[in-house]
Amino acid sequence: MKFRCTLKRVVDDSYDIEIGRGLQGRLTDDLKNGLAGKARKFAVVTDSNVEGLYASKITDMLREAGFSAEIFVIPAGEKSKTRQMKEFLEDSMLEKGFRRDCAVIAVGGGVVTDLAGFTAGTFGRGVPFVNYATTLLAAADASVGGKTAVDTPLATNLIGMFNQPLKVYIDIDCWKTLPKRQLSSGLAETIKHSCLGDREMFEYLEGHIEDILAGDAAACEYIAERNCDIKYRVVMQDERESGLREILNLGHTVGRAIETVSDYTLLHGEAVSIGLAAQARLSRSFGFMTDEEVARVERLLERAGLPVRIPEGIDRGALLKKLYTDKKVRDGKLRFVLQQGIGGIVQFGDNDYAKRISEEEIGAVLETM
Repeated sequence: MKFRCTLKRVVDDSYDIEIGRGLQGRLTDDLKNGLAGKARKFAVVTDSNVEGLYASKITDMLREAGFSAEIFVIPAGEKSKTRQMKEFLEDSMLEKGFRRDCAVIAVGGGVVTDLAGFTAGTFGRGVPFVNYATTLLAAADASVGGKTAVDTPLATNLIGMFNQPLKVYIDIDCWKTLPKRQLSSGLAETIKHSCLGDREMFEYLEGHIEDILAGDAAACEYIAERNCDIKYRVVMQDERESGLREILNLGHTVGRAIETVSDYTLLHGEAVSIGLAAQARLSRSFGFMTDEEVARVERLLERAGLPVRIPEGIDRGALLKKLYTDKKVRDGKLRFVLQQGIGGIVQFGDNDYAKRISEEEIGAVLETM
């Protein structure tokens, strides 16, 4: 005897992204107006840098609005994006009496939104969450699209889930408190988006990169909106990374590997910048980019305060080995997303946006860097 369990789902995971300044009050108002449904208890997840700047204030505002709210703080930095830190959040929430009727609010950068979103997806078999992005890096990439994950010593971002937030708040005012190095790091993902899908944005960045670094309001709002638009257009067509969404990994094959091999002394954006330079040179070797286009990409990265060369002390052998932990690897073979000129990506087949690259081919490029 057998039984068939017919389970068909129609899910609408749509959500709003609000870009503005000083959005803490808007977040509180939205929750009062039912953004999180019946949830009245909120876990505010943040890091040690953002706690005193924004998260404590948001927690206080929630309490003043009549909600129950507790703040949970992780150490700042990529090294906190681990299974152990996720376990710490889960145990801490349980100890504070959180159950299935709660919601999670991530206040911070990409590490916080990744970790909080993953925790929300498994806590109580899934509770709602909101992203309040405080960094340019999170605004450009991590807080939008629903990819959540942790890193392990053996692989980056391979333990995780797709989990869409209720809403994303991008508070440009928060960028004012970012150290210049962090602001530059966030620009790497912005430049990546222009390289893969928006030549006009790339040219805008060429003309305004110093304005963005100086905090010019119009320039910052422009890149916030264009980042979301580019990523939305990709994610809308391929939410679960079955093909097209891989293009958002431009520069990340080398970037993620060098970030790990450096023991995270390089910020994520700094590592991605080196990865973007590497893929541009690799693209040139196959005739997809010209010398001048590669030079323009590297020039823009350098003007943004980002590295385009592999730092001294990085073991090239360890770096090559680490490339095989990339999530685009298939059948033990390296695959790279490659840029087509400025503002385009090479398509290699039906829904195939990554090219198989030999270790010798990428090794030769890395030797030039």
